[in-house]
Amino acid sequence: MKVFKTIAWVLLIAFVGIQFFPTERNQSEAEYASDFMEVNTVPPMVQNKIKVSCYDCHSNNTKYPWYNKVQPVAWFLEDHIEEGKNELNFNEWGDYSDRRKNSKLRSIISQIEDDEMPLDSYTFIHRDAKFSESEKKEILKYMTQLKNKL
Repeated sequence: MKVFKTIAWVLLIAFVGIQFFPTERNQSEAEYASDFMEVNTVPPMVQNKIKVSCYDCHSNNTKYPWYNKVQPVAWFLEDHIEEGKNELNFNEWGDYSDRRKNSKLRSIISQIEDDEMPLDSYTFIHRDAKFSESEKKEILKYMTQLKNKL
């Protein structure tokens, strides 16, 4: 029993200790002229759904949940957001070459069709980010039209 108490105390002290190592937050109030919504004519429904479902991980401004202040969750979220932004950043869309835009659009279409995006781990907490079938069809239609214009 003494070993169990010692382990519990060590874990508690470690948990409290890691709270003092904050992460860098992905938040910006800047308006980006190169933003996907600024450089394209996006229908309102598609615009709203992309912002709700994609922008937290794929832009320079994440709306953090309350639990982001708790480590190690904050480290996990920060890593996930950084990975998402490296893959696609909607705020930098206008700065991408046409070739890169085409590649990203193919990827977006494929991942939405295969229900890979938005991630299940994200929609589990953010229920409003999940695509209905009609939203999915509308977004895929728009993305395909945009890809065909390039």
